[in-house]
Amino acid sequence: MPEEYTNIKVEEIPVKENKNWEERNTFKIVSQVGYLLGVPQYIFEREGEPLQIERYNRLEKNKNARLVRNLCILRTVMMKKYKSIQDKMKFEYKTLQSIEEIPQDILQMLREDGIEILKSKSTIDDYLFNINQLISDRINNCRDIFPLWLNWSYVRSLFIMPNGTKENGIKEAMDLFYEQREVYPYALYLNWKPRDAGNILYNDKKFVTLLYGWNNDSFKDFSKVSDVGNTTKKSIYDFLDDSERTVVVVDCENSDPYKLCATLSDFKQDAIKKIKKIMLFNDVHAASGWNMLEDYTIVPVEHLMVERIKENKSLVDIRLTAGTCKEFYQNEVDSFIIVSSDSDYWGLISSLPEARFLVMIEREKCGPDMKTAMINSGIFYCYIDDFYSGDTDIKMNALVREIYRYLKDAIHLNVNEMLDKAFFSTRIVMSEAEKSQFYNRYIKPMHLIIEKEGNVKIQLQSK
Repeated sequence: MPEEYTNIKVEEIPVKENKNWEERNTFKIVSQVGYLLGVPQYIFEREGEPLQIERYNRLEKNKNARLVRNLCILRTVMMKKYKSIQDKMKFEYKTLQSIEEIPQDILQMLREDGIEILKSKSTIDDYLFNINQLISDRINNCRDIFPLWLNWSYVRSLFIMPNGTKENGIKEAMDLFYEQREVYPYALYLNWKPRDAGNILYNDKKFVTLLYGWNNDSFKDFSKVSDVGNTTKKSIYDFLDDSERTVVVVDCENSDPYKLCATLSDFKQDAIKKIKKIMLFNDVHAASGWNMLEDYTIVPVEHLMVERIKENKSLVDIRLTAGTCKEFYQNEVDSFIIVSSDSDYWGLISSLPEARFLVMIEREKCGPDMKTAMINSGIFYCYIDDFYSGDTDIKMNALVREIYRYLKDAIHLNVNEMLDKAFFSTRIVMSEAEKSQFYNRYIKPMHLIIEKEGNVKIQLQSK
């Protein structure tokens, strides 16, 4: 790779904007965007940089990501050295293979991945047109490396040069790039309205917040782009280490299964092993997502469905209190993690002074009186909203499972019985070979048609 590229002027940024820089922020999204844009490997490896080398190494094995990265690198190099490359092609009749500014290893990697950039009698603009078209055609293949919660259209737009297959499109992009090159992240081209916002790839929270703002949108689910602090985690781990037997008791009516799943997934393995079981005190009106919890933790999960005597009166709090007391007095459990934002459980906590308690609540659901009582009694509490949830796919899996359940109840169709009835009604006689051909041509390829209103029809293969 030419010296010009490997010595890109990198924006000087402080290693830490605040003392929680490393423990609260995440860097997965920015590392992936940085990789695709073409941030050099040495920056990923450099101490103090936010971009993660493990993400780089993982994406290097992904052909779709590697293709987009190499195309973006080539585009940026051509934009930076446009005049020099243009003159050598025009006046010295050089090709890309013989121009020292062009990173030959990038051309080789693209060739090995099935992309041939070199063409005879092409101008630099022709190459840029082609590269822009290739990036536009292939960027959607990288969609799956980003989480479903992140608006893909916002990410995709960063890589698409507006009107990039026309001369005026390239000229406008280059004029903007040259004019404000110092604010582009790591001096690499991307499609945005340049502004001095520091390093936009500084961490996931900063990048995603800016990205949504650029698209006149707002991003608020910060558990997707940040993590709970190390102080909180240490307090939880110390609580578990000092316990003989710990049980998690969950008020499913007043807790979020998806946030709890993210919380448990964020625990280190030796800590999670200290928990003997999770007791879910569930109500018929609670979210069905609680059925997914055991798929996301190694801790045994005990489902306790609480029936209602009166439709408008839940008995979950009574059963949870009784169950906790039973674990303490009969099963020698000395420590409990209560997951609930309901202040009713302060009576339970205060009635078992010999037991140890840690409480997990949701930030907006637990009132100040409950928090004050816990602080005054020396009981540690934390917010399950704060634990990193960017990699947790329990919501998607819960939806898929619920849809399968609905389909199973809604659709009862056996194609063999359907064919037998069709033959009987039409009085048509076919040989086994004819039946097989009919089945393979019309029945096997049948598919669902989803109409605009959401109605579903089954359509046979057309002739």
